[in-house]
Amino acid sequence: MALIDPRALRDAFGAFLTGVTVVTTHDATGQPVGFTANSFTSVSLDPPLLLVCLARSSRNFETLTKAQGFAINILSETQKDISNTFARPVDDRFASVDWKPGPHGAPVFSDVAAWFDCSTETIVDGGDHVILIGKVEAFENGKSNGLGYARGSYFTPLLAQNAVSAAGSEATVIAGAVAARDGEVLLVEKEAGVYTLPSCELVSGDGPEKLQKYLSGATRLSASIGFIYSVYEDTGAAKQHIVYRCQLGAGEQAAGRFFAIDALPLTTVADPATADILRRYAAESVLGNFGMYVGSERSGRVHAVAGKVQP
Repeated sequence: MALIDPRALRDAFGAFLTGVTVVTTHDATGQPVGFTANSFTSVSLDPPLLLVCLARSSRNFETLTKAQGFAINILSETQKDISNTFARPVDDRFASVDWKPGPHGAPVFSDVAAWFDCSTETIVDGGDHVILIGKVEAFENGKSNGLGYARGSYFTPLLAQNAVSAAGSEATVIAGAVAARDGEVLLVEKEAGVYTLPSCELVSGDGPEKLQKYLSGATRLSASIGFIYSVYEDTGAAKQHIVYRCQLGAGEQAAGRFFAIDALPLTTVADPATADILRRYAAESVLGNFGMYVGSERSGRVHAVAGKVQP
């Protein structure tokens, strides 16, 4: 049997779009503890059961596996900061969040999409993880949209939907990609010595799959389209641009040239809007906190909606 690369396997698992939760309980001294997790799913309605997976290497392993219960807080799309706080080694994670004991005792957060206060039903061995199965003792549905997560980044469904809608005018729509691989970005020559993002025109009914097909065909590399990075109107050319983040696979590309993120040719790109996109991407790549720009080629707003989760 061929050996499986754990890092590559984790990346493949990351293709599945999930929500983001914070799992909470109390330790033996009564202090609240919690951590960010996206390995959550419902199990049964009768009896009401859910599960979350916990790594054996987690510093919360002993506390969670010995606790009488735990809560699942499904974060809303406005609570990225809470996710980041509970994914990092912060001294007092609960100091910056509004919470209270749930009916069964575990900490539940305010303004979440939903919370579930559970008793521990059973713990199942799962290799380098265990599966915590909880019986729902109480819950609350907050009705807000949940915070999404896939391929190492957050996304908010409502914002993405609004961004695409903003590009739905009668103008020509151009789909482009910040196509990255191993710390480099692929650019194509618009003319001799002048570079731009790889892109293609969309017509009615086309989606990002057309951009993926274009990238794969032009470069002869596998291409994985990520989340929207920029939506802007080029008012002078009467064109709408939708730019996606994209990951390219290994191999020798058939077209274009890779540039290191810290050495992008900003002075020789086709237009100021492209330079702004590349400049922002280089800056945001340092921390992995990506945003989404919505506006025109002259002005707009960057919505901070992306980053990394380390459950």
